[in-house]
Amino acid sequence: MRELLHVGRRNTRYPFGTKFLAGNSCMSQNPLTYLYLLPVLAILTWYMRRHGRLERQNAEVLRSATEAGMLEPPTLHPEIDPTICIGCGSCVAACPEQDAHPVLGMIGKKARLIGPSDCIGHGACKTVCPVNAITLVFGTATRGVDIPVVKPNFETDVPGVFIAGELGGMGLIRNAVEQGRQALQSISDLLQTGHNNEHDLIIVGAGPAGFSATLAAKVGNLNSVTLEQESLGGAVAHFPRRKLVMTQPVEMPIVGKVRFKEILKEELIEFWRSVEKETAVSINYSERVDSIAAAPDGSGYLVTTNRSTYNTRAILLAIGRGGTPRQLGVPGEDLPKVAYRLVDPEQYRNQHVLVVGGGDSALEAATSIANEPGTTVTLSYRSGAFSRAKQKNREKVEAMANEDKIRVLFNSNVKEIQTESVSISIGDELEEIRNDAVIISAGGILPTAFLRKIGINVETKWGTE
Repeated sequence: MRELLHVGRRNTRYPFGTKFLAGNSCMSQNPLTYLYLLPVLAILTWYMRRHGRLERQNAEVLRSATEAGMLEPPTLHPEIDPTICIGCGSCVAACPEQDAHPVLGMIGKKARLIGPSDCIGHGACKTVCPVNAITLVFGTATRGVDIPVVKPNFETDVPGVFIAGELGGMGLIRNAVEQGRQALQSISDLLQTGHNNEHDLIIVGAGPAGFSATLAAKVGNLNSVTLEQESLGGAVAHFPRRKLVMTQPVEMPIVGKVRFKEILKEELIEFWRSVEKETAVSINYSERVDSIAAAPDGSGYLVTTNRSTYNTRAILLAIGRGGTPRQLGVPGEDLPKVAYRLVDPEQYRNQHVLVVGGGDSALEAATSIANEPGTTVTLSYRSGAFSRAKQKNREKVEAMANEDKIRVLFNSNVKEIQTESVSISIGDELEEIRNDAVIISAGGILPTAFLRKIGINVETKWGTE
């Protein structure tokens, strides 16, 4: 009995027995054990150093963005709840923009939006998050964004008037194309009830959403008219020359799967033109919508343009958020040499060009033109720093200014535009400089008033869904 009790106590103390312990002791002294452990320790050390280096880089990107005042995302963007985030990094890996510029990063073992101004609203981060720690929102606590109220089927609170694409907050080309296609499905459902209007549908805008909707309307054999005040592509057509666009494949009506991942702006516009020609869709270019009103019989709408009036059952607004270009309101602004966006830098070769503005479009225009042979470029901005522009654009302007390719005038205002010169106040001084062309990149007036006049409710989003 004593023996059994002794054995029992011994086994309770050493449940695996003395032989195992002896063997384990021998293993711990075996040099092969350390040989196996060394690669593991090396990998662990490499991982920890790499993790620390990436975290320091992410913190530096966020610090630079903070110092530059670049903390306002331009469109839909992720809001990450640190109390839910588990630090898996799935959102960082999923972001399609990450290779071009850091948008998301890990800091303190949590995901952070470190490059807010570079986020363009893909939403891939929210899709892959395994714990639903990400919400996609518009605006921030300090910067509101006007967004029209739109139902899940893209219809506004004005029956029969739909919105798709950038106007509704979806600036991403892929999303806009998809919304144009989906909105047409909702409009087709509406039209099934029948109507007595001349047209089934008027599509306003031939950007990504409008062009996609135009193709879908042809598939559905709708009696529709597409109106575009400028050219095919909408805002995309006015992107800087050779700008890379589209980072994910997209499904287009009639065309099918378009597998472009990265394509230059010019190539994308040329592709759309070829689709326009091959499908024989009709788009009324240089036709601007002036007003939208209810039809006299109360069914549908009258769309009045600078050319005609259309009686239609439904309307799809696929216009951009740029609205009407903001003017300076100075003498001479109506001269033919004044433009409000850059189309082709080559047209300014051997000219003296003034670019007005401090955002990305102004800086990109100035640097593009400055690369053309024989040009001299002056960049005028009313503030003391380019706080609204991306860092890469600011660095490019600074480098070209150091090479005397661009003359930068901070704290300056254009006072008058003459045929062969411009007058600019720089502080307390008034200077007249030689000039052949002026590009005013002072932003645009959002079409909020136009929407409200129609009766569409517009909400200001302050970091909300």
